[in-house]
Amino acid sequence: METMVMSNKQVIFRDYVTGFLSESDLLINSTTVNLKVPAGSMTAVVKNLYLSCDPYMRNRMRKPDPSSPATALSFIPGKPISGFGVSKVMDSGHPDYKEGDLLWGAVGWEEYSVITPIPNIHFKIHHTDVPLSHYTGLLGMPGMTAYAGFYEICSPKKGETVFVSAASGAVGQLVGQFAKLMGCYVVGSAGSKEKVDLLKNKFGFDDAFNYKEENDLNAALKRCFPVGIDIYFENVGGKMLDAVILNMRPHGRIAACGMISQYNLQIPEAVYNLWLITYKRIRIQGFNTIDYLPKYPEFLEFVLPYIRQGKITYVEDVADGLESAPAALVGLFHGKNVGKQLVVVSRDLD
Repeated sequence: METMVMSNKQVIFRDYVTGFLSESDLLINSTTVNLKVPAGSMTAVVKNLYLSCDPYMRNRMRKPDPSSPATALSFIPGKPISGFGVSKVMDSGHPDYKEGDLLWGAVGWEEYSVITPIPNIHFKIHHTDVPLSHYTGLLGMPGMTAYAGFYEICSPKKGETVFVSAASGAVGQLVGQFAKLMGCYVVGSAGSKEKVDLLKNKFGFDDAFNYKEENDLNAALKRCFPVGIDIYFENVGGKMLDAVILNMRPHGRIAACGMISQYNLQIPEAVYNLWLITYKRIRIQGFNTIDYLPKYPEFLEFVLPYIRQGKITYVEDVADGLESAPAALVGLFHGKNVGKQLVVVSRDLD
């Protein structure tokens, strides 16, 4: 068997996390990897270029609990964590991938990963006229999340009112732009003046507010939506969800994409106004992007022309080097990122 052994830096999961995630829960370790696949293998060795930092990863750090589907894919203590990334194939025994191919999909948080490519989990990259880093966000899992959640779950109509929480993040910035393309009235919330300005001046939201400066979220929403909210794209949960329900219009739709405010809490916050969904005929639907990944080719056909025409823009927050990955991931839960948080592992395509 031919070998080509290289050092391989990794981000290791120390142990199951209770409470807020900290950088000390993730360790940087170095091991070795063979860049050649064994004869007859269906695996591929890939060099990771970009890694995606995503809030759902915090739920994979919980101790497995048979009663909770959120922990079904918990990380293993002492092993590298994993997520979505953009990679280059170094060697492959898989018939669909050859040396030099670019792909995005599930990989380890490490310099090199050995993967078994899976349809609708790994995708070959054919369009390289856009930045490769976009395949961690705009053209990757977050993009599909925005597309599926808004169009499939929310069933938007021209002229409807749309509210997006965590609106400057990887998913929210796209939902707002999709809604504007539909001819909707769009408002977003974010956690700083810089982010609010971004929503209004770069992404084209009709209005936006800093939730940290609002003493009464219900009043803030009434100010922005005097006639009420038709569609809420939910990324936050807790007090924001409670206030939104009060302001939803009859037959409103809520796409429950995520609830980042709850992931680090040992006791989740109560939602007191949930009873109103009956009287208002509100539909709340959670969804998992994995279920919609077979629609990825359809998504590309939809979004690529808008990108090339400059009608959709995207902001990334880039951390350099695998050593910066723990801080970048932890920063998500403190609102430190402006735009899509990603980590550059390597810019070297050789």
